[in-house]
Amino acid sequence: MVEMNGSLQQWLVTPLGQHVLAREQDYFDRVVANIFGFNALQLGLPEQNLLRNCRIPKCYTVAGDTGGKVIADVASLPFASQSIDLVVIPHVLEFASHPHQVLREVARVLMPEGRVILSGFNPWSLWGARRKFKHADAEYPWCGQFINLPRLKDWLSLLGFETEAGRMCCYAPPFSREQWLQRFAFMEAAGDRWWAMGGGVYFIQAIKRVQGMRLITPNWRESASKVTAMAPAARNVVNLNQYRKLKHTDD
Repeated sequence: MVEMNGSLQQWLVTPLGQHVLAREQDYFDRVVANIFGFNALQLGLPEQNLLRNCRIPKCYTVAGDTGGKVIADVASLPFASQSIDLVVIPHVLEFASHPHQVLREVARVLMPEGRVILSGFNPWSLWGARRKFKHADAEYPWCGQFINLPRLKDWLSLLGFETEAGRMCCYAPPFSREQWLQRFAFMEAAGDRWWAMGGGVYFIQAIKRVQGMRLITPNWRESASKVTAMAPAARNVVNLNQYRKLKHTDD
C-alpha cells in the first residue's frame, strides 16, 4: 500500500518543490515524446501531467485517491498482463510500503520491450544529508525512504529490466527559500560535470527484456530463391511452343 500523495503535492507547491517539479517536468516532456505504443500509465502525482508530451494515444493516471483517471493501489494494478507500453513512476517508491511489489506489478503489465521511467530522491546527495537530520515522522519529502541508485538498478535487473539511460538534477542544496536557490543556481549547470552522482533527484529509463524473444522478419532469401527457380520453367514453355511450330512446318 502506498501513502497518500496529498502531502507530497502540497510540498511541490513550495519554492523548493517548484524547483524540483520544473526540472522533472522538463525531463519527462523530452523523454516521453520519443516513445510510441498504444497505452501509457503514470503512477502517482495525478495533479502533474507528466505524459502531456507523450504521443501514445491512451494515457492513464493511477492514484490511490481522487485525482487520477484510475483509482487503484499502484501495488496491485487493474490492468491485464503485457498490455502497457510505457509506465512513468514519479516519486512513488520512496513512499510505498512495498516498493519492490510496485515494480513487480509494473513488470507484469508492461509489454515485452516496454519502457519504465522513474524519478526518485538520491540518498547520496545533499538532499540525503538533510534527511538524516529529520525525524522519521517529518514532513514530505523527508519522511520517505530514499532508495539508492545501485539498489534500484538491482531490483530492475532481477525483474528482467535493462537500464537504458539515466541522469540527475537538483544539485543545489535543498534550501526552502527561493532567494537561496537562485544564489546556488550555478551548481545546476556544473553538477553533471563536477559531481555527476550528487544530484538530489535521479531519473532511470529501463526496458523490459524477455529472454528468447526475437523479431520475426520475412525470409527475403527464400523468396528470392523461389523467383529464381521459376525462371527455367518459363523458358521451358517457350521452347515447347517453338518445338510445336517447327513440327507443324515439317508436316
